[in-house]
Amino acid sequence: MEELAALAMSGVTTVFGLVVSDVWEQAKARDWRLFRRRGGGVEGDRPDAAGTAVGSGGGDRDGQDTGRVVGELEAAGREVAAARAAGDETAARAIEAHWSERLLRVLRDDPAAVAELQELIAAFGPPATTAYHFGGVNHGPAFQGSRIHGDINVTVHQHRDPAASGPVPSGPVRSGPRPDQVPALTAAFVNRTADLSELDRWFGPPAARTGTAGGATVAGTAPGATTSAAPAPARTASAPVGIGVLHGLPGVGKTATAWHWAATARDQFPDGQLYVDFAALRGQTGGDVSEAVAMCLRGLGVTDTYMPGSLQERAALFRSRTADRRLLVVLDDVGEPAQVRPLVPKGPGSAVLVTSQSPLGELVLDGARTLALRPLDRDGALRLLAERCGADTVAADPAAAEHLVALCGGLPVALRIAAARLLTDPSLTTAALAGELADENRRLDALSLGPLGGDHSMSAVLNPTYRLLPTGAARLYRYLGWHPCRTHDADTSAAALGATPAETAPLLGRLAADGLLERTTDGRYHMHDLVRLHARACADAEEPATGEAALVARVLTHFLVLTALADRAVRADRLRVADLGVLLNGVRDPFAAPGGPAPLTWLESRSADLLAVLRAGAATGGLDTPVWQLAEAYGVLFLHQRTLGPWRESLELGAAAAASALAPAAEARLRSLLSRPLLDLGEDDRARAALDRALACAEVAGHAVLSASVREFDGRYWDRHDPARAIAAYRASLELNTRAGEARGAAIATYFLGCAQDAAGEPATALETLRTAHRSLTDCRDRRMAARATAALGIVHDHLGDTEAAMRDLEDAATTLGAERATHYEAQALVALADIAQRTGVRTAETPEWLTRAADVHEAGGSPLAPVLRERLRVLGAE
Repeated sequence: MEELAALAMSGVTTVFGLVVSDVWEQAKARDWRLFRRRGGGVEGDRPDAAGTAVGSGGGDRDGQDTGRVVGELEAAGREVAAARAAGDETAARAIEAHWSERLLRVLRDDPAAVAELQELIAAFGPPATTAYHFGGVNHGPAFQGSRIHGDINVTVHQHRDPAASGPVPSGPVRSGPRPDQVPALTAAFVNRTADLSELDRWFGPPAARTGTAGGATVAGTAPGATTSAAPAPARTASAPVGIGVLHGLPGVGKTATAWHWAATARDQFPDGQLYVDFAALRGQTGGDVSEAVAMCLRGLGVTDTYMPGSLQERAALFRSRTADRRLLVVLDDVGEPAQVRPLVPKGPGSAVLVTSQSPLGELVLDGARTLALRPLDRDGALRLLAERCGADTVAADPAAAEHLVALCGGLPVALRIAAARLLTDPSLTTAALAGELADENRRLDALSLGPLGGDHSMSAVLNPTYRLLPTGAARLYRYLGWHPCRTHDADTSAAALGATPAETAPLLGRLAADGLLERTTDGRYHMHDLVRLHARACADAEEPATGEAALVARVLTHFLVLTALADRAVRADRLRVADLGVLLNGVRDPFAAPGGPAPLTWLESRSADLLAVLRAGAATGGLDTPVWQLAEAYGVLFLHQRTLGPWRESLELGAAAAASALAPAAEARLRSLLSRPLLDLGEDDRARAALDRALACAEVAGHAVLSASVREFDGRYWDRHDPARAIAAYRASLELNTRAGEARGAAIATYFLGCAQDAAGEPATALETLRTAHRSLTDCRDRRMAARATAALGIVHDHLGDTEAAMRDLEDAATTLGAERATHYEAQALVALADIAQRTGVRTAETPEWLTRAADVHEAGGSPLAPVLRERLRVLGAE
């Protein structure tokens, strides 16, 4: 009987404590039938307002008003609080004793009420509930007093279902469970060393966390059972609750990283780990956060009988239940900051680890830290593949394994699917699987375990995110799947969408927030290849059949306008066949605007995109004219930066498009330009064929200045094979340019004529010709070509035996050409300087510096001269 009396007193103090807490407004809406049962007294038992009886004997009276009971409990609780605040402990104890006696009668008469009261205490009494007793037994998860005398015994009772019938259990009831909810990884975790170290740095080792969670644990108690018989260690602001967000695109390994770190950090959180997977709750419209809090409360011992009904009251109870615990809360696949805030525990030293496709930037205002998980690099991807399908499989064909991980884009989910296919199909080799993935049209299907694979496919990973996108963002996602570029900004995306940049920018932001795009350091967006293929598959399935061609046309026109403006900004008087006056009329020129981009810098940064657009345009019917026009404008970049592969490919695409468009002048121009990268690559026969076709097209076109230009390129071919024919070609070009009044064209022809004369063994004649060319080019304000003439004069001075003048001219030329970003010609001047120095012994100490810079330039452009220069440096001992 003594235990029941103590239990009744614990119940009363718990309820009265609840009345004056911030949880009461929500808690009082619950069913307090326990205080209306048979044995609860009769009206008039206690005449004062605070203790009016609630119900006469005989059980619940028909029509009894629950609100009346709540009001009486509230009034009594507040009277107790007021009495203690006034120092009247006698009055407070009298009220508690009266209610305790009434509750004791209920417990004696109704055995089921015992378990019900115990659950009420566990639900609403925080781990450090303060109770005031004069000895005896305290029923509750914790007891704290200012002074404790005598021995302390702790008994932990076992939980009993309040609905169960039968006698009151005499055995113990468990209180304060230690949750351990984070799922275990079922495969070894590799990589992410730096990311895991960052999480350790965020949340700190156990020694760095001030205080000990919970009360003092007493020997012999169950895990989670606490007592504050000994004073709890002081908690300070030096152990705040940490919040960390792991974010990245779907399938990048956020969940696995969080689970693995949680497993390694178990000792840091002695009161347990809670886990919520928001993906599983997402279908419960408007209820996912509330249910998530309920799940965590259940993990902390709150049963559904005493589960608050609203999110606000559940969050308040969660704070109370975690106030004296050090917990780790892992929230998986979070979509919004609002899903996190109600689940931040109150216990100092606790932590919340969130995974999301978005950085959840609003949480940074709450002190959260964010970490972007990137796809694995080559070595990390190979380690994961080897761990999943065996090191022997990778070692059997290393080249195929490297190709496979490259096609998976370092995405862990793709690598796991690939490994599963290799493991489940003994006839499938690494090379064969890489071959399947190499075909973009088959890659998504190849990254699936087949019709019985269920959710184990790249499409299944990405579909949920895509299906939750708003209409506009979903449409942009599909269009970016068709977009020929691999990087995107608001302007190019708007061109694809047929919208304005202002309308498109928020849609890009939404895709980035959902992890489908990654922001790059230059302010643009990048789409992972596998995500792009998924977006393209969605577009193919959901957009009109003509949609892709229309999109390519819009993007091609967009880039044509910008590239043509950049071309004109670099050199306004350069020969151009395309007449773009109508297209460019009234267009804002970003390169002429204050603070606008430098045209060559813009062309370099967009070079890969421009080539991709040319390829897409060439593959799409009906776009021949804008394709060759873009190829011609794009070519200005390669007059300053000799990246031979892209230069050749762009001119080949443009020349083929010009031929299809029956534009002989354009074909002549592009094929003559094509001869230059072909010659630099040592493909002289192809260069000759291109020039022959260019000469024939120029003849048909009847364009004098164009014919002069083609003759000039013809002379440059003959420079390598027949100096006399080269001189004749340059003289023909000079005559045509002079006749057409083309001063710059004539000056350039004069320059090449001087070079040919020197190559033919006529340095004195060449000296005068090149001086004339230099003056003319300077008059035309063509610093790049004038510097090339200066370099040629240096070569002639060397042939004439004037080493000092030769080196002076070559060094001046290299400096100017570098400043003009004509790096190929800068490298030529530097190699000539090194040749003279090594031959004459003059300034030899500077030779390694000159050759190193030249080798770097040739390597960047893919020139076959690069290894020759590296060998020279090795011989000099400078490599």
